[in-house]
Amino acid sequence: MISTGAESADAVVIGAGHNGLVAANLLADAGWDVLVLEATEVPGGAVRSAVVTVPGYLSDLYSSFYPLGYASPVLRRLDLDRYGLNWTHAPDVLAHLLPDGRAAVINRDLDATAASLETFAPGDGQRWRNAYAGWLAVAEPMLATITTPFPPVRGGLTLLRRLRVSGALRLARRLVVPVRKLGEELFDGEGGPALLAGCALHTDLSPEEAGSGVYGWLLAMLGQQVGWPVPVGGAQKITDALVARLKERGGRIDYGARVDRVLVARGRATGVRTVGGATWRARRAVLADVPAPALYLDLVGAALLPPRLVEDLAHFKWDGSTLKVDWALSAPVPWKNRAVAGAGTVHLGADLNGLTSYSAALARGELPRDPFLLVGQMSVADPNHSPAGTESLWSYTHLPFRREWRAEEVAAHVERMEEVLEDAAPGFRNLILGRHVAGPAELEKGDPSLVGGAIGGGTGAAYQQLFLRPIPGLGRADTPVDRLFLASSSAHPGGGVHGAPGANAARAALARDRAVTGDLYAGVIGAAHRVVYR
Repeated sequence: MISTGAESADAVVIGAGHNGLVAANLLADAGWDVLVLEATEVPGGAVRSAVVTVPGYLSDLYSSFYPLGYASPVLRRLDLDRYGLNWTHAPDVLAHLLPDGRAAVINRDLDATAASLETFAPGDGQRWRNAYAGWLAVAEPMLATITTPFPPVRGGLTLLRRLRVSGALRLARRLVVPVRKLGEELFDGEGGPALLAGCALHTDLSPEEAGSGVYGWLLAMLGQQVGWPVPVGGAQKITDALVARLKERGGRIDYGARVDRVLVARGRATGVRTVGGATWRARRAVLADVPAPALYLDLVGAALLPPRLVEDLAHFKWDGSTLKVDWALSAPVPWKNRAVAGAGTVHLGADLNGLTSYSAALARGELPRDPFLLVGQMSVADPNHSPAGTESLWSYTHLPFRREWRAEEVAAHVERMEEVLEDAAPGFRNLILGRHVAGPAELEKGDPSLVGGAIGGGTGAAYQQLFLRPIPGLGRADTPVDRLFLASSSAHPGGGVHGAPGANAARAALARDRAVTGDLYAGVIGAAHRVVYR
């Protein structure tokens, strides 16, 4: 129920997704009185767990494996381990199962990964070592760069000092090269390129698209460096820790409080209104962990925004829709290739050319006949997810972006997904005790920010990143409305459970509120917005 006990706060945060909770925590750390208004009855957004298949089997409802969350400087500084968050790892990080039955495997043991890739081509083991050494040289400033506001001055300067001009230019090229090209440059065999391309397809980019290489490189190298860990007891533990930390600092969360308007007076955000007419005054800032189109067009309204911004939003592109299935299995997955059995995450259904064909079908608005699957063996990674000797399994696959899907379309694609699994693990279907299907509509119902089942807050394409995210602008959390900040994955640096958009919004709110320099900050940001949107 919506609270009536308080009608004002220093900051009102719209949405209790992980970014909203990160922002609220950082403002509470600064001594602000913070109120979070959540439209649903539970916190966490896309970081939640529940029993949805059969009793005794825990499922992560949306996100699951967290290399970025584990490595994120933002989350690390929150000391969430003090609030019950503990991490665990599967024996192997990732396996890419090729159609011919071979598997390329990343293990946190560098020797084991190199040995796997060496089976694909002589020398590819050493080539992986070389690629990893190159990553280690830039990992710390890279992570700092991608989790701080644009432009990333401190991290960028550190990278430049380490790499010098020649190295920085080559890194810049890597940021835009397609993952197919990157794989060809780094490896001779199929294994390495398949691992990189499969990682890139966690986004909505094809192996041929500019910028897909950096996603594949980042996720694969993080897998080697820190693994793809999961919270002990499920994704919900991240949310529980953020909520506990916030409450300890006096922060409040009201559930079932759907905001339908940001209140603006004289160009400044002054509060919000919730469905039903309740109003909440924000003395210092409003931060919105909602998609950019929802914030600008629905909560603020086009009449209060620069016309150029509204025009640009017409070209905002969502990432693809998603179909996710959870299964309760009576035994571990009976993989034909046992090298896959110890991997927390499995990619299957396509080699590199197959991934290109799959992506092309999505680009044409078609349902791929042979879907590429991302599979999570949760009990392999964390035995707490199901009874001993069983498996809590999930898989998701991308669909073309649409808001409306017929039930028979979803059911037919679930059948295709199970066919892919049955082919790779004969007898899989005989182990199914229960199944939970979450199509795009169900994903959006559970988390309204997953519009049409899009899980990234907008495409990962290069034309909607950095200062082009969510539309051409400053690449910052600041909006043209004073003291209103975008704190969702629609903002730089985008999707993933790393907390950076929320942290960036909190930093911007604090900078705007400083006694001496806050008005100067507002003047500079306002002038920049006028230049961009005039």
